[in-house]
Amino acid sequence: MRRTAGILVSTVLVAGCGGGSATPSITGRPYAPPPEPAAEATVSPEPAGIATMPNVVGMNHQQAQDTLRTAGFRYLSEEDATGQGRPLLDDRNWIVVRQAPESGIPVSQSARILLRAKKYTDSGEP
Repeated sequence: MRRTAGILVSTVLVAGCGGGSATPSITGRPYAPPPEPAAEATVSPEPAGIATMPNVVGMNHQQAQDTLRTAGFRYLSEEDATGQGRPLLDDRNWIVVRQAPESGIPVSQSARILLRAKKYTDSGEP
């Protein structure tokens, strides 16, 4: 009985290994290779829109960045408004004192936005 079962299994395995797309499978239906994956549609990036520049002067620097990103602006730059050239390492320690472009005007969302900030501990106007 074991020898008969071994021959039957060997016959089924050998029959399932043949080439061609019409090779019978264990289910009795012809083997068909899986379909080719559909070509991915190429999506071109959407052009940047126009948005009204929000007023972020007087805001904590982190809040100003969040506000601008929410409005769709992504090219944000910053500088020390005191002229000392300090990097703005902890955004929450700085307050925005000037922005360019000014608030209230339509601006391309791909435009460079410059925030000038000073530390809360700095005295006087920059």
